Amino acid sequence: MATTTADAPAGERRAGRGAGPRKIRRARRGPSAARRRQALAAWLFALPFMLVFAFFMLVPLVSSFVMSFTDFRSTDAQTPFAVDFVGLQQYADLFGDAQFRKSMVNTAIVVVVGIPLTMAVALALAVALNNGITRLRTMFRVGFYTPVVTSIVAVAVVWRFILQPDGLLNTMLGWIGITGPDWLHSTTWALPSLIVMTAWRTMGTLMIIFLAGLQNVPGELHEAAIMDGASPWQRFRRITLPLLRPTLLLGAVMLSVAYLQFFEEAFVMTSGGPLDSTLSVSYFTFNQFGFGKYGYASAASYVLFTVIAALSLLQFRLLRPKD
Repeated sequence: MATTTADAPAGERRAGRGAGPRKIRRARRGPSAARRRQALAAWLFALPFMLVFAFFMLVPLVSSFVMSFTDFRSTDAQTPFAVDFVGLQQYADLFGDAQFRKSMVNTAIVVVVGIPLTMAVALALAVALNNGITRLRTMFRVGFYTPVVTSIVAVAVVWRFILQPDGLLNTMLGWIGITGPDWLHSTTWALPSLIVMTAWRTMGTLMIIFLAGLQNVPGELHEAAIMDGASPWQRFRRITLPLLRPTLLLGAVMLSVAYLQFFEEAFVMTSGGPLDSTLSVSYFTFNQFGFGKYGYASAASYVLFTVIAALSLLQFRLLRPKD
Protein backbone atom coordinates (compact mmCIF):
# COMPACT_ATOMS: atom_id res chain seq x y z
CA MET A 1 0.00 0.00 0.00
CA ALA A 2 1.42 3.44 -1.04
CA THR A 3 2.52 5.78 1.68
CA THR A 4 1.04 9.29 1.49
CA THR A 5 2.66 12.48 2.60
CA ALA A 6 0.49 12.62 5.66
CA ASP A 7 1.57 9.08 6.62
CA ALA A 8 5.27 9.84 6.23
CA PRO A 9 7.32 10.41 9.36
CA ALA A 10 7.61 13.98 10.54
CA GLY A 11 11.40 14.00 9.97
CA GLU A 12 10.99 13.03 6.31
CA ARG A 13 8.35 15.70 5.81
CA ARG A 14 10.65 18.34 7.32
CA ALA A 15 13.57 17.15 5.13
CA GLY A 16 11.38 17.36 2.02
CA ARG A 17 10.20 20.85 2.88
CA GLY A 18 13.80 21.99 3.47
CA ALA A 19 15.19 20.45 0.27
CA GLY A 20 12.68 22.12 -2.08
CA PRO A 21 13.59 25.80 -1.47
CA ARG A 22 17.31 24.96 -1.51
CA LYS A 23 16.97 23.34 -4.93
CA ILE A 24 15.00 26.33 -6.20
CA ARG A 25 17.61 28.76 -4.88
CA ARG A 26 20.43 26.74 -6.52
CA ALA A 27 18.46 26.62 -9.80
CA ARG A 28 18.01 30.39 -9.69
CA ARG A 29 21.67 31.01 -8.93
CA GLY A 30 22.84 28.69 -11.70
CA PRO A 31 21.54 30.52 -14.81
CA SER A 32 22.43 33.91 -13.31
CA ALA A 33 26.02 32.84 -12.78
CA ALA A 34 26.14 31.41 -16.30
CA ARG A 35 24.85 34.67 -17.74
CA ARG A 36 27.46 36.62 -15.82
CA ARG A 37 30.21 34.36 -17.17
CA GLN A 38 28.89 34.78 -20.72
CA ALA A 39 28.71 38.55 -20.31
CA LEU A 40 32.25 38.63 -18.95
CA ALA A 41 33.49 36.53 -21.87
CA ALA A 42 31.69 38.81 -24.34
CA TRP A 43 33.24 41.94 -22.81
CA LEU A 44 36.68 40.33 -22.88
CA PHE A 45 36.28 39.55 -26.58
CA ALA A 46 35.03 43.10 -27.26
CA LEU A 47 37.75 44.75 -25.14
CA PRO A 48 40.42 44.95 -27.91
CA PHE A 49 37.98 46.70 -30.27
CA MET A 50 36.77 49.02 -27.51
CA LEU A 51 40.34 50.04 -26.69
CA VAL A 52 41.15 50.69 -30.33
CA PHE A 53 37.89 52.60 -30.80
CA ALA A 54 38.47 54.68 -27.67
CA PHE A 55 42.07 55.52 -28.59
CA PHE A 56 41.66 56.20 -32.32
CA MET A 57 38.04 57.42 -32.48
CA LEU A 58 36.52 58.51 -29.18
CA VAL A 59 39.50 60.49 -27.88
CA PRO A 60 40.00 62.39 -31.17
CA LEU A 61 36.25 63.10 -31.39
CA VAL A 62 36.12 64.58 -27.89
CA SER A 63 39.40 66.43 -28.43
CA SER A 64 38.22 67.97 -31.70
CA PHE A 65 34.93 69.03 -30.11
CA VAL A 66 36.77 70.79 -27.29
CA MET A 67 39.24 72.22 -29.81
CA SER A 68 36.38 73.84 -31.77
CA PHE A 69 35.85 76.23 -28.83
CA THR A 70 39.50 77.31 -28.72
CA ASP A 71 41.89 79.21 -30.98
CA PHE A 72 44.17 76.17 -31.27
CA ARG A 73 46.66 76.43 -34.15
CA SER A 74 49.57 74.34 -35.38
CA THR A 75 51.98 76.63 -33.53
CA ASP A 76 50.30 75.63 -30.24
CA ALA A 77 51.02 71.91 -30.65
CA GLN A 78 53.89 72.01 -28.14
CA THR A 79 51.81 73.89 -25.55
CA PRO A 80 48.25 72.57 -26.07
CA PHE A 81 47.02 73.76 -22.65
CA ALA A 82 48.12 77.35 -23.26
CA VAL A 83 45.47 78.06 -25.90
CA ASP A 84 42.63 80.50 -25.28
CA PHE A 85 39.02 79.41 -24.89
CA VAL A 86 36.96 81.51 -27.32
CA GLY A 87 33.55 79.83 -26.93
CA LEU A 88 31.25 80.22 -29.92
CA GLN A 89 33.45 82.82 -31.59
CA GLN A 90 34.87 80.21 -33.98
CA TYR A 91 31.37 79.36 -35.17
CA ALA A 92 30.47 83.04 -35.53
CA ASP A 93 33.63 83.60 -37.59
CA LEU A 94 32.73 80.61 -39.76
CA PHE A 95 29.34 81.94 -40.76
CA GLY A 96 30.92 85.34 -41.36
CA ASP A 97 33.48 83.76 -43.72
CA ALA A 98 32.42 84.25 -47.35
CA GLN A 99 34.44 81.25 -48.49
CA PHE A 100 32.74 78.96 -45.94
CA ARG A 101 29.32 80.22 -47.02
CA LYS A 102 30.29 79.53 -50.63
CA SER A 103 31.32 75.99 -49.69
CA MET A 104 27.99 75.45 -47.95
CA VAL A 105 26.08 76.60 -51.03
CA ASN A 106 28.14 74.27 -53.25
CA THR A 107 27.55 71.34 -50.90
CA ALA A 108 23.82 72.09 -50.79
CA ILE A 109 23.70 72.06 -54.60
CA VAL A 110 25.47 68.70 -54.65
CA VAL A 111 22.95 67.28 -52.17
CA VAL A 112 19.80 68.79 -53.69
CA VAL A 113 20.71 67.84 -57.26
CA GLY A 114 22.86 64.76 -56.73
CA ILE A 115 20.62 62.72 -54.43
CA PRO A 116 17.45 62.77 -56.59
CA LEU A 117 19.53 62.25 -59.76
CA THR A 118 21.43 59.27 -58.36
CA MET A 119 18.37 57.65 -56.79
CA ALA A 120 16.27 58.08 -59.94
CA VAL A 121 18.94 56.59 -62.23
CA ALA A 122 19.73 53.76 -59.80
CA LEU A 123 16.04 52.89 -59.37
CA ALA A 124 15.45 52.93 -63.14
CA LEU A 125 18.41 50.61 -63.68
CA ALA A 126 17.23 48.32 -60.87
CA VAL A 127 13.73 48.10 -62.37
CA ALA A 128 15.21 47.39 -65.81
CA LEU A 129 17.45 44.65 -64.43
CA ASN A 130 14.58 43.18 -62.40
CA ASN A 131 11.97 43.20 -65.18
CA GLY A 132 13.13 44.41 -68.58
CA ILE A 133 16.58 42.88 -69.05
CA THR A 134 16.53 39.09 -69.26
CA ARG A 135 19.76 38.32 -71.11
CA LEU A 136 23.25 39.06 -69.79
CA ARG A 137 21.76 40.38 -66.55
CA THR A 138 24.87 39.51 -64.51
CA MET A 139 27.11 41.33 -66.99
CA PHE A 140 24.99 44.49 -66.67
CA ARG A 141 25.10 44.30 -62.86
CA VAL A 142 28.89 44.00 -62.87
CA GLY A 143 29.23 46.77 -65.44
CA PHE A 144 27.11 49.25 -63.50
CA TYR A 145 28.77 48.36 -60.18
CA THR A 146 32.35 48.56 -61.48
CA PRO A 147 32.71 52.37 -60.98
CA VAL A 148 32.03 51.92 -57.26
CA VAL A 149 35.16 49.82 -56.75
CA THR A 150 37.31 51.75 -59.23
CA SER A 151 40.00 54.08 -57.90
CA ILE A 152 39.10 57.76 -57.96
CA VAL A 153 42.43 58.44 -59.69
CA ALA A 154 41.53 56.10 -62.55
CA VAL A 155 38.06 57.65 -62.75
CA ALA A 156 39.60 61.13 -62.81
CA VAL A 157 41.88 60.24 -65.72
CA VAL A 158 38.90 58.96 -67.74
CA TRP A 159 36.64 61.90 -66.94
CA ARG A 160 39.35 64.47 -67.59
CA PHE A 161 39.74 62.98 -71.06
CA ILE A 162 35.95 63.14 -71.53
CA LEU A 163 35.55 66.71 -70.22
CA GLN A 164 38.62 68.49 -71.58
CA PRO A 165 38.02 71.14 -74.29
CA ASP A 166 38.96 68.75 -77.11
CA GLY A 167 37.76 65.66 -75.26
CA LEU A 168 35.23 63.00 -76.13
CA LEU A 169 32.14 64.91 -74.98
CA ASN A 170 32.92 68.10 -76.91
CA THR A 171 33.86 66.03 -79.95
CA MET A 172 30.47 64.33 -79.88
CA LEU A 173 28.72 67.67 -79.39
CA GLY A 174 30.65 69.02 -82.39
CA TRP A 175 29.09 66.32 -84.56
CA ILE A 176 25.72 68.01 -84.09
CA GLY A 177 27.04 71.57 -84.38
CA ILE A 178 27.39 72.42 -80.68
CA THR A 179 30.59 73.95 -79.31
CA GLY A 180 31.11 72.55 -75.82
CA PRO A 181 32.65 74.59 -72.98
CA ASP A 182 35.79 73.92 -71.00
CA TRP A 183 33.82 71.90 -68.49
CA LEU A 184 36.27 71.69 -65.59
CA HIS A 185 37.51 75.29 -65.88
CA SER A 186 34.11 76.95 -66.14
CA THR A 187 32.52 78.42 -63.04
CA THR A 188 29.14 77.50 -64.54
CA TRP A 189 29.80 73.91 -65.60
CA ALA A 190 32.51 72.61 -63.23
CA LEU A 191 30.18 71.72 -60.34
CA PRO A 192 27.45 70.13 -62.54
CA SER A 193 30.17 68.06 -64.24
CA LEU A 194 31.39 66.76 -60.89
CA ILE A 195 27.82 66.01 -59.78
CA VAL A 196 27.25 63.88 -62.89
CA MET A 197 30.57 62.14 -62.32
CA THR A 198 29.70 61.47 -58.67
CA ALA A 199 26.26 60.12 -59.58
CA TRP A 200 27.88 57.80 -62.12
CA ARG A 201 30.34 56.55 -59.51
CA THR A 202 27.72 56.07 -56.80
CA MET A 203 24.65 54.70 -58.56
CA GLY A 204 26.01 51.14 -58.68
CA THR A 205 25.70 50.69 -54.93
CA LEU A 206 22.13 51.98 -54.85
CA MET A 207 21.23 49.90 -57.90
CA ILE A 208 22.21 46.70 -56.07
CA ILE A 209 20.31 47.78 -52.94
CA PHE A 210 17.18 48.73 -54.91
CA LEU A 211 17.38 45.50 -56.90
CA ALA A 212 17.36 43.52 -53.66
CA GLY A 213 14.34 45.50 -52.49
CA LEU A 214 12.48 44.92 -55.77
CA GLN A 215 13.05 41.19 -55.56
CA ASN A 216 11.35 41.15 -52.15
CA VAL A 217 8.12 42.69 -53.51
CA PRO A 218 5.52 39.86 -53.61
CA GLY A 219 4.65 38.92 -57.17
CA GLU A 220 1.09 38.06 -56.14
CA LEU A 221 0.34 41.75 -55.61
CA HIS A 222 1.35 42.60 -59.17
CA GLU A 223 -0.63 39.67 -60.54
CA ALA A 224 -3.74 40.83 -58.69
CA ALA A 225 -3.23 44.40 -59.91
CA ILE A 226 -2.87 43.18 -63.52
CA MET A 227 -6.12 41.28 -63.19
CA ASP A 228 -7.77 44.49 -61.97
CA GLY A 229 -6.51 46.32 -65.06
CA ALA A 230 -3.75 48.40 -63.45
CA SER A 231 -1.14 49.84 -65.83
CA PRO A 232 2.63 49.30 -65.27
CA TRP A 233 2.98 52.88 -63.94
CA GLN A 234 0.04 52.40 -61.56
CA ARG A 235 1.52 49.15 -60.26
CA PHE A 236 4.88 50.83 -59.78
CA ARG A 237 3.40 53.86 -57.99
CA ARG A 238 0.81 52.03 -55.88
CA ILE A 239 2.61 48.78 -55.07
CA THR A 240 6.35 48.93 -55.71
CA LEU A 241 7.19 52.37 -54.33
CA PRO A 242 5.28 51.99 -51.01
CA LEU A 243 6.94 48.62 -50.38
CA LEU A 244 10.34 50.12 -51.22
CA ARG A 245 10.12 52.86 -48.57
CA PRO A 246 12.64 51.19 -46.20
CA THR A 247 15.03 50.61 -49.11
CA LEU A 248 14.60 54.18 -50.35
CA LEU A 249 15.26 55.44 -46.82
CA LEU A 250 18.51 53.48 -46.65
CA GLY A 251 19.62 54.81 -50.03
CA ALA A 252 18.71 58.41 -49.17
CA VAL A 253 20.60 58.34 -45.86
CA MET A 254 23.66 56.73 -47.46
CA LEU A 255 23.72 59.32 -50.24
CA SER A 256 23.18 62.21 -47.82
CA VAL A 257 26.16 61.19 -45.71
CA ALA A 258 28.30 60.68 -48.82
CA TYR A 259 27.29 63.84 -50.70
CA LEU A 260 27.50 66.11 -47.66
CA GLN A 261 31.12 64.94 -47.38
CA PHE A 262 31.74 65.63 -51.08
CA PHE A 263 35.53 65.88 -51.37
CA GLU A 264 37.45 63.38 -53.48
CA GLU A 265 36.07 64.39 -56.87
CA ALA A 266 36.80 68.09 -56.34
CA PHE A 267 40.20 67.36 -54.77
CA VAL A 268 41.36 65.24 -57.70
CA MET A 269 39.63 66.96 -60.62
CA THR A 270 39.46 70.71 -59.90
CA SER A 271 41.23 71.41 -56.57
CA GLY A 272 38.10 73.29 -55.50
CA GLY A 273 38.23 75.71 -58.43
CA PRO A 274 37.70 77.58 -60.54
CA LEU A 275 37.10 80.48 -58.13
CA ASP A 276 35.87 78.11 -55.39
CA SER A 277 32.99 76.96 -57.58
CA THR A 278 33.59 73.31 -56.56
CA LEU A 279 34.76 73.99 -53.01
CA SER A 280 32.78 71.84 -50.54
CA VAL A 281 32.56 72.05 -46.75
CA SER A 282 34.79 68.99 -46.43
CA TYR A 283 37.33 70.55 -48.77
CA PHE A 284 37.17 73.83 -46.82
CA THR A 285 37.78 71.91 -43.57
CA PHE A 286 40.69 70.06 -45.17
CA ASN A 287 42.23 73.35 -46.26
CA GLN A 288 41.89 74.88 -42.79
CA PHE A 289 43.71 71.92 -41.24
CA GLY A 290 46.40 72.39 -43.88
CA PHE A 291 46.67 76.07 -42.93
CA GLY A 292 47.21 75.04 -39.30
CA LYS A 293 43.89 76.46 -38.06
CA TYR A 294 42.92 73.39 -36.06
CA GLY A 295 40.25 75.04 -33.92
CA TYR A 296 38.65 76.71 -36.94
CA ALA A 297 38.68 73.46 -38.90
CA SER A 298 37.17 71.56 -35.97
CA ALA A 299 34.31 74.05 -35.78
CA ALA A 300 33.66 73.61 -39.52
CA SER A 301 33.65 69.83 -39.17
CA TYR A 302 31.06 69.96 -36.37
CA VAL A 303 28.84 72.26 -38.40
CA LEU A 304 28.93 69.61 -41.13
CA PHE A 305 28.25 66.85 -38.58
CA THR A 306 25.19 68.73 -37.30
CA VAL A 307 23.83 69.14 -40.83
CA ILE A 308 24.34 65.42 -41.57
CA ALA A 309 22.53 64.41 -38.38
CA ALA A 310 19.65 66.83 -38.98
CA LEU A 311 19.15 65.73 -42.60
CA SER A 312 19.25 62.06 -41.63
CA LEU A 313 16.58 62.60 -38.97
CA LEU A 314 14.42 64.47 -41.48
CA GLN A 315 14.71 61.62 -43.96
CA PHE A 316 13.78 59.07 -41.29
CA ARG A 317 10.63 61.05 -40.55
CA LEU A 318 9.67 61.45 -44.21
CA LEU A 319 10.54 57.99 -45.54
CA ARG A 320 9.98 55.68 -42.60
CA PRO A 321 7.45 52.87 -43.30
CA LYS A 322 3.86 53.81 -42.53
CA ASP A 323 1.87 51.60 -40.18
